[in-house]
Amino acid sequence: MLAIKDSNITIMAKDMNKSIHFYESIGLKLKQRWGDHYAMISGPGVTLGIHPSDGKPEGSGSVSIGFMVDNFEDVKKLLEKSGIQYKTDDGKSGTYAHFKDPDGTILYFVKPKWEE
Repeated sequence: MLAIKDSNITIMAKDMNKSIHFYESIGLKLKQRWGDHYAMISGPGVTLGIHPSDGKPEGSGSVSIGFMVDNFEDVKKLLEKSGIQYKTDDGKSGTYAHFKDPDGTILYFVKPKWEE
């Protein structure tokens, strides 16, 4: 049986440096970088691969990447400090801040209601 050791989500980026800086600005850390060929950025429970695109990335389509938080006010402060536009939504499952990375990948922070 195959034993999967780790996993990641790869995001196609027009500008590796800009994307790495963006993800660091929202709290992820650069784990490894192989020049302009590939980089791994990580946070609790997720590793994102940043890969240069051969053409124009189309964003994330029907996929979004979420990050769970304890303090929603800290989310708003971080996004505003970083100059990232976002929309908030008080949904049934939590309070959300929806935003996009420089290439249009759909991201969100959520303070889940089940942890209240």
